[in-house]
Amino acid sequence: MIETPENRLKRLRMRSSRRGIKEMDIILMRFADARLGQMSPDELDRYEALLDENDQDLYQWVSGQKPAPDALRPLVEDITRTACTGPT
Repeated sequence: MIETPENRLKRLRMRSSRRGIKEMDIILMRFADARLGQMSPDELDRYEALLDENDQDLYQWVSGQKPAPDALRPLVEDITRTACTGPT
C-alpha cells in the first residue's frame, strides 16, 4: 500500500508529538507545524530519519549542548531556528 502525502504528513506530525520527553514533543511539534507542509519528499525523508534518533541526543543537538552529526546538522539548525527562537 502506498502512503499518500497527506497521510505521511499526519504520521510525521504524530511521531513529532509523541517522543518520550516533553521538551522534544514541544520543539518538534512547533517545527512540524511550521515546516512539514513546505518540505520536499527528500527533506521529509531526512526528517523521518531524524525522528529515529534518541530523544536525549536530539535535545542535546537542538539545545547546542553537543554538535549534531554532519548529515543531520542542517536539519537540526533549521529546527533550532524554527522552534527554539522567540518572536523578534
